[in-house]
Amino acid sequence: MESPGPITHRELSGISRRQWLSRAGCGFGGLAFSALATSESLLAETSARPQGTHFPARAKQVIFLYMHGGCSHIDSWDHKPSLVRRDGQTLPASINTGRNKFNQSLKKLMQPPWRFRQYGQSGLWGSELFRETNTRMDDLCFLYSMYSNNNAHTPATLELHTGSQTLMRPSIGSWINYGLGAMADDLPGFVTICPPLTYGGQRNFGSAFLPASNQGTMIGTNRLPVAQSRVRNIRAAKSASEQRRLIDFIAASNREQQQAGADSTLEARIKSFELAFRMQQAVPEVMDLGQESQATQKLYGIDNKTTENYGRELLLARRLVERGVRFVHVAHTGGRGGRWDQHSNLKGAHETNARSCDKPIAGLIADLKQRGLLEDTLVVWSTEFGRTPERQGATGRGHHAQGFTFWLAGGGVKSGFGYGSTDEFGYHAVDNPVSIHDLHATILHLMGLDHTRLTYRYSGRDFRLTDVHGRVLHDVLA
Repeated sequence: MESPGPITHRELSGISRRQWLSRAGCGFGGLAFSALATSESLLAETSARPQGTHFPARAKQVIFLYMHGGCSHIDSWDHKPSLVRRDGQTLPASINTGRNKFNQSLKKLMQPPWRFRQYGQSGLWGSELFRETNTRMDDLCFLYSMYSNNNAHTPATLELHTGSQTLMRPSIGSWINYGLGAMADDLPGFVTICPPLTYGGQRNFGSAFLPASNQGTMIGTNRLPVAQSRVRNIRAAKSASEQRRLIDFIAASNREQQQAGADSTLEARIKSFELAFRMQQAVPEVMDLGQESQATQKLYGIDNKTTENYGRELLLARRLVERGVRFVHVAHTGGRGGRWDQHSNLKGAHETNARSCDKPIAGLIADLKQRGLLEDTLVVWSTEFGRTPERQGATGRGHHAQGFTFWLAGGGVKSGFGYGSTDEFGYHAVDNPVSIHDLHATILHLMGLDHTRLTYRYSGRDFRLTDVHGRVLHDVLA
């Protein structure tokens, strides 16, 4: 590409104040630019980034599905016949160790409103709540013995996403982006689709003290469907050729300052401008779901009003990993019944929520598998905690963190496999308990990262996603 010629008087009208300051007043304005670059956390900073994996990776990318509000494990995949036999009885005192405000009003056991049966060659159990996902049972790896240490939404959600319930810490997507870097030149390494801002806000996909380039790029919100959303400020105000010439001019100007002894962080700013320019070309194409066949759109449920929105989100997630985005976070905030937080009307609201996401989730697994993407893509189904085996009020369940269920698929984990268990009431994780730190350590391991070695020096100490905890679940690895 030829270098741009001298900037003309006409082009000056399109120069920003920041660029003008960098050239004006004998370069004095460059001091302001340097301060600005520092205050914005150097969006393209890479100097402190580890390079490559610690060992061969089993997965290259992650799609992280988050059920916002606490989906009930004992009504979905953790089959507990004792709840049916002892419906209406009091939970034994030896089991009921809950000592928080959410459990104080719980007295009687409540059986699941949905019938369970075994699916696939694996014979794993699932309820009628997730009928479509159950058809993919032989592709799933269940963690029946998840547990956390907090029954409140915000700390539990933050722990799931960042490893810490209270402190400002980088999210798991940010750690992976920091450790491995972006795979694509024209897309960010970490994207969050329609993120919820109820519990912990942007901290759930933020980079905290890691370089800001590692935070999640937001597409839409839970109030704005993917079909109506776009990456903020992604549209170019100029044609591609004009935009390219302007970026080249900025880069040339900045490099002149570097050669003259200006702050070295200018190189990072140059890279951020370049990525933004490339995203302006790539993002509209990746978000154009109309390029997909009618059969593919139907697979995700886009042809149905109930499943249309979440189907679009998951189809977009597949298109993003297909184009090299390392970590895609997709939050499900519930159907018309709201979040998965049913202290009352469990049956009606859980059914509404499941109908809106069940078919798209099954479609995602099937689509990744048929395209050969599931082998390298780890899918994680998560929620901040489960629900109590006792009824709350007449028709609901309370928050429950002592035992609940996640599942994984693809990306180097066993298929049609169940790991760990809760007691006969689904209350405590009793067999091979899995903490959130264990989950994080295992995800990093599948990505080729040792969770004890992926660290960042901040405020005088080395931090890591798993803090001083975590073990890799080798028994679930294929």
